[in-house]
Amino acid sequence: MNSADRESPRVSTLDLSMMERALQLADRAASLGEVPVGAVVYRTSDATIVGEGFNRREIDKDPAAHAEFAAIMGACRTLGDWRLNDCSLAVTLEPCPMCAGLIVNARVGRVLYGADDPKAGACRSLFAITTDARLNHRTDLIAGVMSEESASKLRAFFRSLRARGG
Repeated sequence: MNSADRESPRVSTLDLSMMERALQLADRAASLGEVPVGAVVYRTSDATIVGEGFNRREIDKDPAAHAEFAAIMGACRTLGDWRLNDCSLAVTLEPCPMCAGLIVNARVGRVLYGADDPKAGACRSLFAITTDARLNHRTDLIAGVMSEESASKLRAFFRSLRARGG
């Protein structure tokens, strides 16, 4: 855990445990040859996980099979509603434009993410979709939660991929 995570009043023990679950899901993705990204949607009011997912683009041959997408869709099915205002999303990598758009459209209340994504990040690195005042919904964004753990998994995965000639 990063020292900043422990000191931030915006990040609770529950948030950290959900990020740990997201990291476990990222490991599952990596074990299947997928980019190690995991995501969890949970209600902060009762600490209930309502959706979770990990990257499955290669397995499913689906460009939309991102961890956040699976977690959000699962949460909507679990709750029987497309509005996730009372939910938080913990994800190991900064969401891309597609996932950031889904976050806004699903009205996710809070987003916590680990590693910044300088090539495709749409929460603060390249774009600020989830906090853009021109859109009809903005989320509470907390970046850098367990960032080193998240980034380490990504570095190890891509190092291994390069070593295999991929």
